[in-house]
Amino acid sequence: MRKKKAFTILLSTFVLSLLLVGCSDSGKTSSDTEIKFMHLWPEGSSKQHHEIVSEIIADFEKEHEGVKIDLEVLSNEQYKDKLKVLSTSKELPDVGMTWAAGFLEPYVGGNMFAPLDDLIDKELSDTFIPGTVEAYAIDGVTYGLPLELNIATIYYNKTMFAEHNLEAPETFEELENVINVFKADGIQPIALGNKDPWTGSLWYMYLADRIGGAEVLNKAIDRSGTFEDPALIEAAEKVQNLVDMGAFVKGFNGLSDEEAKSMFMNEQAPMYLIATWDLPNYTTNEDVPQEFRDSVEYLKFPTVDGKGDMNSFIGGPGVGLFVAEDSDVKEEAKEFAAFFVKQWGEKSVTKAGVIPASKVDAGSLDLPQMYIDILDELNSASNITMFADVQMSPSVAQVHLDAIQALFGNQMTPEEFAKAHEEALSK
Repeated sequence: MRKKKAFTILLSTFVLSLLLVGCSDSGKTSSDTEIKFMHLWPEGSSKQHHEIVSEIIADFEKEHEGVKIDLEVLSNEQYKDKLKVLSTSKELPDVGMTWAAGFLEPYVGGNMFAPLDDLIDKELSDTFIPGTVEAYAIDGVTYGLPLELNIATIYYNKTMFAEHNLEAPETFEELENVINVFKADGIQPIALGNKDPWTGSLWYMYLADRIGGAEVLNKAIDRSGTFEDPALIEAAEKVQNLVDMGAFVKGFNGLSDEEAKSMFMNEQAPMYLIATWDLPNYTTNEDVPQEFRDSVEYLKFPTVDGKGDMNSFIGGPGVGLFVAEDSDVKEEAKEFAAFFVKQWGEKSVTKAGVIPASKVDAGSLDLPQMYIDILDELNSASNITMFADVQMSPSVAQVHLDAIQALFGNQMTPEEFAKAHEEALSK
């Protein structure tokens, strides 16, 4: 009797397990597990990026039955604003995009981003270009998976230059001459959308680099130096000299970067300083007329008063992926993030002309010449200074960006600009 009872219990348990499995299988849908993912590449302004992300999501869902990616896409500035809002209520997406260094600090300090060293060791140990992952680490712990590596250069319309008998400037004095020649013919020389003041910051950073060397700005930010260094004040003076001579398009402080980009791409302005995330528009983007793409070349930021290393660049890792610490599907989110990184590398090169932070065998790929040339610049760079607002904590970065807009708008003297930074950094 005892044996019969034991068998009955065992049989009941087995049947119950089958019923549970059956219920689980029969109820399985593509949304059993939902991973919320938020990125900043809208289809309109970043078509290739958007299409690559869509492909990666489709591939992941195909390989992971029962998993659905719930996608939200915002433009750059909208994305940053929404991330701040979501962080206050601890409602971050399971996977999202972040920047390196100072941008990470409040999210890591608030225990909002998950450590990812275990994922890197397990899945991505030899994936990234040396130096890129380190930018996403705080106190030796990694909180982001880098996707891009960027340097900023001045893109210029060589057809418009040729029409005015101009060559690419190598010195600041030659740049000023180019500006004056275009202005004399009624052409606004430089496209700038300083409503997004990180674009104006690129100009300031390059002038600081060329006047004071590669370390002067880094030292001011890390407090081993000061923003009241004569080189940094002179860089601010040079910015205002450019403004006063009419170097930038009219109304630049009220224009977004997208509007400035449109002016350059519509040949309303012959020069535009931007990082290599925009390289696809001048190489691989089939929606951009081939005639225009053929007319675009890049130049390294000129020397200033005979000073400055033209192989020193502003740039660094671009966006990366984070996984939310409070995610209800953290392990699945990590799996998606690793899958995304593995897929992103070669796809971003071949389909969008992006320079990825992950290793790619570029020699085996058919790449546009400008892409190859910029890869060579990266390989021979003497220095890459990370974007100032990314180096800084968000509160200091906001002071920097507000001061950049005020400086370009002649609402702040170079000395006041330096003092504003000193006060923010000393808090």
